[in-house]
This record gives sequence, C-alpha cells and structure tokens, in this order.
Amino acid sequence: MSHYEKRLENDLLHIREQVRLLAGLVETAVKNAVHALLTGDRELASSTILADGHINRAMRDIDALCHSFIAVHLPSAGHLRLTSSIFRSNILLERIGDYAVTICREMFQLSAPPEGAAARGVELMAHEARQVLQQAVQAFDESNVEMARATMPMAGEVQATFATVFEDLLDHQHTWPLQDRFAIFVVYHRLERIADQAKNLCEETVFLTTGETKPKKVYQILFVDDDDACLAPLAAAIARKNFPNSGRYTSAGVEAAAAMQTNMVNFMAERGEDLRSTKPKKFDFTTSELSDFYVIVSLGGAAGEVISQPPFHSVLLEWDMDNIPPNADLAELEAAHRQLAVRIKDLMIDLRGEDAS
Repeated sequence: MSHYEKRLENDLLHIREQVRLLAGLVETAVKNAVHALLTGDRELASSTILADGHINRAMRDIDALCHSFIAVHLPSAGHLRLTSSIFRSNILLERIGDYAVTICREMFQLSAPPEGAAARGVELMAHEARQVLQQAVQAFDESNVEMARATMPMAGEVQATFATVFEDLLDHQHTWPLQDRFAIFVVYHRLERIADQAKNLCEETVFLTTGETKPKKVYQILFVDDDDACLAPLAAAIARKNFPNSGRYTSAGVEAAAAMQTNMVNFMAERGEDLRSTKPKKFDFTTSELSDFYVIVSLGGAAGEVISQPPFHSVLLEWDMDNIPPNADLAELEAAHRQLAVRIKDLMIDLRGEDAS
C-alpha cells in the first residue's frame, strides 16, 4: 500500500470512528430522554438537553472532516459513495438527537410522569424505536447490507404501534389533562420519527455498500363508497390500469353488496379490466390495517361518516360522486370514469410526480 493509499484509509477510518462516537451519543440521548420521561427525573432531562450541544459539535466536526477528505483525496466510486452517505447520515443522527431533546422538554410539560396506558405506550414505542436505531447504527458501522435490509421493515412496525397507542390516547382523553395528552402525543410522534430516521440510515447503508438508491415509494390507496359495487371498485380499477407502478389500490363499502354492478363490470371489461370474480368488500379494517393506507378516498354517501377520523398518518380525500346512481347506465359510467380518471391522475402526480406510472 502506497503512502497516499495509507493516508486515505486512515482518514476514512478516522471519519468512521467519529460517526461511531456520534451514534453512541445519540443512542445515549434517546435512552436517557425516555428514562427521564418515565421517571420524572428532571435533572437527567436537563443534562440530556444540554448534552445535545456535544451532538451538534460532533456533527459539525464530521461535516468538516468529510469536506476536507473530498478536497484532499478527490474520492471516486466507493469512497465517494461512503462520503456522500456519511454526509446524509450525519444529519439523520443529529435529528434523532433533536428528537431526544424534544422528549425531555415535553417531560417538563407533564403534571406527573406518565402512568397506565400512557406509560405502557411510551415504553413499547421506545423499546421498538431504540431497537431499530441500534440495528441501523450497527449495520451502517459494519456496512452490513443484509442487516440494513432486515431492519427497515421494523420501522413500519413502529408506525403500526404508533397508530395503536394514538388511538388509546384518544380513548383516554376524558381522564388526562389536555396539556398531558398533548405532551404524550408529541413523545409518541418523536419516537416514531426516530424509527423513521433509523430506516433512512439503513437505506444509506444499502447505498454505500451496493450503490442502490432508495426506490420510489409505492402508495397504499383505499377507495370507499356505500356498497363497493360500483364507484369504489371502478376507481381502484382505473388506478391499477393507469398507475400500476405507483400504488396498491383497494376498494371497500360501508356495507358490502351481494355482487358488483353488472353494468360497471361489463363497462370495465371493454377496457381490459376483468372484475367478474371480484367480490364487494365491507369496510371492516382494524386500526392497524387502516393505518397502512396513505390515502383514503371517500366517494360520497355514508363513506365520509365512516372515515371521518382517519389514522394519524393517513390522508382523507372526499370526492363528491353522489351524482352517480347505484345502477348507473353506460352514459353515467362514462361520466364517472372521466371524472375519476382525472382526479386519480392529479392524485398520483401529487404523490409521485409527473413521471408517475
């Protein structure tokens, strides 16, 4: 190994060691923040807030080391990917440190340490979020792409847990002071964000190891009408035909009809969509299942009442389609098809951009 190569490797090792130290500071901050919250340890909360200065300085030092590395070594290929990933991972870790600070600040807003359902919710989410973070940090440090890929789905489990504890928070709203409810909600949200940022760290591990960039998100979209016999399955079929790579589309009705509307099935068959074996589905999703949908579209009627309070992470859209009768004729189906196609196109462009497909 030449002197230059040895110096390059030593500089990289130094940068990675600093990232390792920063990750350790961040993991400690999250651990201490949760412990302070659950025990009401005001001194620990204050010291954790002040310790964020160390995290910020470490982040700036790594940033400077990476800029210096690029200026001195003009890296290419794998070394450049590593430097690029460290730049982004540096920011991710610093944000997680900020979330720990927020948890500590919310502790001071509580009238008393959380107990009962609130304490159990914090403990559960903290356990899951810290596990994702620990594995993500280890995968990045070891450039372990298999561990990174195995860890990423765990962030989705934390999001599902968030939906459950958030519902519990609403159910107990009559017994908790408003200020306490708001503080606990913020804590839940920051713990979920910690898992999200850990997932992003895993994606950086995949990039630096393989060069693979993050794939575009595929959105889960639910269409809801009164009986899942016409409008909702029509909308789902249009979305599947026009944007098969951008989403996964489901339809449901407030009640499930015995069968799909014959005119609609024949109408879509002429357009290459075979719905003859499709059965109407009743809207009976659990909270966890419903939270999987990024967008929920109400197509009028009683659907809006059923989903008046969508999960926290779901977007509710209300498309007024009441002018389409249950037993629509060909002309009415043509009008509904045109209207839905335009709205679905606008929606998918909003989600995926002009190249949505």
